Amino acid sequence: MTERPVFRFAPSPNGELHLGHALSALLGFEAARDCGGRFLVRIEDIDAGRSRPEFVAGIFEDLAWLGIAWEEPVVYQSQRIDAYRDAADRLEAMGLLYPCFATRAEIEAAATDGARDPDGAPLYPWAGTRMSAADVARRVAAGEAFALRMDMGMAAAAATGILGGAPLTFVEASAGGSREVTAQPQRWGDAVVVRKDVPTSYHLAVVVDDAWQGVTHVTRGLDLYAATDVHRLLQVLLGLPAPLYRHHRLIAGADGRKLAKSARDTSLRALRDQGATPADVRRSIGLG
Repeated sequence: MTERPVFRFAPSPNGELHLGHALSALLGFEAARDCGGRFLVRIEDIDAGRSRPEFVAGIFEDLAWLGIAWEEPVVYQSQRIDAYRDAADRLEAMGLLYPCFATRAEIEAAATDGARDPDGAPLYPWAGTRMSAADVARRVAAGEAFALRMDMGMAAAAATGILGGAPLTFVEASAGGSREVTAQPQRWGDAVVVRKDVPTSYHLAVVVDDAWQGVTHVTRGLDLYAATDVHRLLQVLLGLPAPLYRHHRLIAGADGRKLAKSARDTSLRALRDQGATPADVRRSIGLG
């Protein structure tokens, strides 16, 4: 861990920032400023099919408009692929990953018990099963795409061994203090660690980059609270430090649903075009 606290804001450039992003960025930036820490911006652009240069430019424009300053250079995940491959190779060497050729439709059709992960996706119905090496080689030779899933049972057992039998936990901070939370990665089933189309996943890339950048404080929305289960597990397995987490309330739209980048009428750019000021944004997200 570094001597000065390190905070970060890590958006994906697949749409325009909205009020929820403003809350995350402002909370992190002002916390870093108030404690003499550092504030970083990381562009999580591993999804080449959805990332756009104009959205990257818009992120910087929106943050500057809000009065947020950040350290240079900015890290782009698309330039960090080798680091993610190395981390995945380490997990594979531990025997914790296995190839998965199943499509989403096949998983949905086979998951008949109704079990869902915290994001609402059906739990992988063949958890813990392994295809024979010959079948894997045959399907790879045929050019079939595959993801790498983590055998959650084996991974949890490995983490328990690393921790000497202690529970897997993370520290959650709030305005009123902090508390230790027991992580529950098993509720994610055999989670994808390396996607079919990208040599990593959000879960793997974020823990690798947070450790590499020395991030000590992660501020993000409550929609990512459950993902901390998997992140903490990966940190233990890879020998990475655990940041302090703060998951803030979500900003809802007029329909009561969580804001999304697809709803452009709530984007910061649209609000600015309508004459809103940074002070207006702060008031609308409850920062006064």
